[in-house]
Amino acid sequence: MPTMTDVARRAGVAVSTVSYALNGTRPISEATRQRIFDAIEELGYKPHALARGLASKRSRLIALLFPNSERGLGYTELEFVTSAASTAKENQYSLVLWVYDVHDLAGLRQLVQQRLVDGVIVMEVHEHDERIDLLRELGFPFSMIGRCADSDGLNFVDTDFAQTIRDAVDYLVGEGHRQIAFLNQSESAHTAGYGPVVRTQAGYEQAMQAHGLDAIARFCRAAPRAGCDALNALLDQHPDLTGLITMNERAVPGVLQAIYDRDWKLPDDFSLVVIVSSGSVAEMMIPPLTTFEVMTVEMGRLSVELLIQQLDGSPQEQSQILLPCRRVVRRSSGAAPRR
Repeated sequence: MPTMTDVARRAGVAVSTVSYALNGTRPISEATRQRIFDAIEELGYKPHALARGLASKRSRLIALLFPNSERGLGYTELEFVTSAASTAKENQYSLVLWVYDVHDLAGLRQLVQQRLVDGVIVMEVHEHDERIDLLRELGFPFSMIGRCADSDGLNFVDTDFAQTIRDAVDYLVGEGHRQIAFLNQSESAHTAGYGPVVRTQAGYEQAMQAHGLDAIARFCRAAPRAGCDALNALLDQHPDLTGLITMNERAVPGVLQAIYDRDWKLPDDFSLVVIVSSGSVAEMMIPPLTTFEVMTVEMGRLSVELLIQQLDGSPQEQSQILLPCRRVVRRSSGAAPRR
């Protein structure tokens, strides 16, 4: 297998000059550069990626920070990851998934200060996020899937949660529903300031108020049993309930179980709408669920591109992007039933 020394000998230059040509760490003449790359092609030399990264002080690695949470890494989150990984590869970067506790600032500091990666993408962003404060303090390149309360000057791509929940309420109201509940994620996530939970809760209450309707909201852990218990409790308290909007994908099987236990059929007796979910998940359910689908592929791609623009020094035309959810009406929702 040819070495850098072989390339240098064939091109008639020093080994250090070959290194400069590969890594761009020092200027060399175009004629010399061309001789080196001709020699590389003739010999079939393949530079060692890690060695090249060390020489250029660039690892060509970016980390996707996904904190441990009660929800874990589900199907929708996995679509973010796979899209981000594909985009990184297209741009000659590799992506690593860094799973850690959201409050493990020491671990994040170590990742950054040891220069194990060139930049990071932060997921599961909170309104007041200590990770963002640390990355700002250290001046380390990062982008976000999500946004915090103070995102001035930061790069992010996020779902427009407030608009999505308003659209979901408007849709059910348009179908004649007047008793519409919202099943959010856990109360602990809301208390911790997890952005999507906070924004959808506020958006739901505002949308219901705009229609002159009572807001009926409940928090729920990310588990099927919790979903079943939560809907049963809602129906016990509000027996006239005809529609449910949820942003709790993992609770949906339990919600469906509670509906079936009452011998109800979707959408004849009740309507269910799932927001910020994956169409792939919706199609797995019986019946297929009406969803406001998050643009996972676009968000994963854009988060990487925003970060790489920083790393490569490219001009950033737009660094703060809010994406809508796409409504797909399937067989879980329809006109309000007459009871």
